[in-house]
Amino acid sequence: MWIVSVLIAQVAGIVGSMFTMPSVAGWYQTINRPSWNPPGWLFGPVWVSLYTLMGIAAYLVWQKRDLGQVVKTALIVYGVQLLLNTLWSILFFGMKNPGLALVEILILLSTIILTTVLFYKIRPVTLWLLLPYILWVSFASFLNYTIWSLNR
Repeated sequence: MWIVSVLIAQVAGIVGSMFTMPSVAGWYQTINRPSWNPPGWLFGPVWVSLYTLMGIAAYLVWQKRDLGQVVKTALIVYGVQLLLNTLWSILFFGMKNPGLALVEILILLSTIILTTVLFYKIRPVTLWLLLPYILWVSFASFLNYTIWSLNR
């Protein structure tokens, strides 16, 4: 069952990449980016790893489903953050709108933190699985802000 949980998370990444990939070679290369912008090859492996860790964390929480509503609520919030994760790619790369994506990524980050808190209360080990995601999206938020600032 854990593989299903990981695959669900990976699907969010695949959908997001359908909006990302066409823009990376085109539009994204034409905008101003900071000198510390990570190389493009780094994003794929990082996101595959993060989605895998998310899926494992969700599975560990799902295993405690006998706890009832607390698990259901945590998994609903998790699902919302997966949707927000995908939406960011649509806004930033698909719509080419770093400003709107910036607002959305801050909401996403808040939802990731809420997911982490809820998951931690059910399975404390999930904190370590989701902490890299929080750190990466915090970095991505600053990168998004910088790109927006350089291009407005």
